[in-house]
Amino acid sequence: MFTLLFIVFLIADIVVRFWLDSRQLRHVQKHRDKVPEEFSDRIGLRSHQRAADYTIAKIQFSMAERITEAVVLVCLTLLGGLQFLDMQLGLLIEHEMLRQLALIGAVLALMGLIGLPFSAWRKFKLEARYGFNRVTPGLFIQDSIKTLLITLTLGTPLVAGVLWVMGNAGTNWVWWAWGLWVVFNFLILWLFPTVIAPMFNKFTPLDNPEMAERIHALARRCGFSLGGLFVMDGSRRSAHGNAYFTGFGNARRIVFFDTLLSRLNVDETEAVLAHELGHFKHRHIIKRMVVSFTLALAFLLLLGWLSTQVWFYVDLGVLPQLGRPNDALALILFFLVMPVFTFWATPLASWMSRRDEFQADRYAAEVSSSSQLISALVKLYDDNAATLTPDPVHSAFYDSHPPAVIRIQQLKHG
Repeated sequence: MFTLLFIVFLIADIVVRFWLDSRQLRHVQKHRDKVPEEFSDRIGLRSHQRAADYTIAKIQFSMAERITEAVVLVCLTLLGGLQFLDMQLGLLIEHEMLRQLALIGAVLALMGLIGLPFSAWRKFKLEARYGFNRVTPGLFIQDSIKTLLITLTLGTPLVAGVLWVMGNAGTNWVWWAWGLWVVFNFLILWLFPTVIAPMFNKFTPLDNPEMAERIHALARRCGFSLGGLFVMDGSRRSAHGNAYFTGFGNARRIVFFDTLLSRLNVDETEAVLAHELGHFKHRHIIKRMVVSFTLALAFLLLLGWLSTQVWFYVDLGVLPQLGRPNDALALILFFLVMPVFTFWATPLASWMSRRDEFQADRYAAEVSSSSQLISALVKLYDDNAATLTPDPVHSAFYDSHPPAVIRIQQLKHG
């Protein structure tokens, strides 16, 4: 029964994704030759057409990637791939913890190797075609190796800890595993600005006294404690521009991509940061963390029940082994198939994110300047080749930010 349910949801997932993508392709293509009126005085037709072509290329690429992911999922589950790996590793490794870690590592390595050509194609073909990629093959290899080392260093203890509590904490293992997950997330948040991020990029203090003073004054008006202002060499990898907050308490810092500072003036930069401060003012970050941790607990509770059901394994193409732990199998199966069932919650998550973005925009208009935020957004839309004419249904389903036209109208008219 669960096999049939899984197949139905997987097919529905693929069909709906392709339907949404087809709508997006048709809509963007249909409006390719005319700039929306709200942007006609700031964005030229050639830039608008480039954004449309970039959007279409990304959609077509994602469709091919999704088909590959679905094939890999079916091969690992219903066609016995995971069962084969489990049996072979059981013959090679006697130590149970090492065997289970090896099984998880083998699945992740296999999926990583399959995804590597897509990642390389995205950077060196798709992104390069539209002038965004700055990554060299050597840097791509370095980044891949660093990511692998970080994953092994931080991820292995987490997975080993979860497997240990699954096997030794009885029915309370879910709560212990959830606690490990929460601690792990805070550890990553603590390590990211000072340890992880500098492994990939160079960070230098902002060397612009006028901008620094404006930002500090804005932070004081908003009651935001600021630990530092830094510029990141984002242009080393991409032409896309961005800025973000990171860190805790008085150690919180603002990081600008150098590509962003090269395009926005002081007033526009202040308005963009006011938007980001709006997220803190409305406690969006904390709320999202609470939701994330709550969902993690709910999923772990569900996993705790499913891991005791023989049909959960058998109906997904795996025979649980008698006389030895099957905790790694349960983890892998759960995280492989769960996205098929949770895909339908995407519109709700997107709507909540867009609601937060509107709130942050209104806050920026109050403490800074709506006209400067509009000016900054238009530049960012243009520079990042973001489509100005997304399909309404596709946008409502997927987009974490409001469509450009609606967002600008809201800022203009409140």
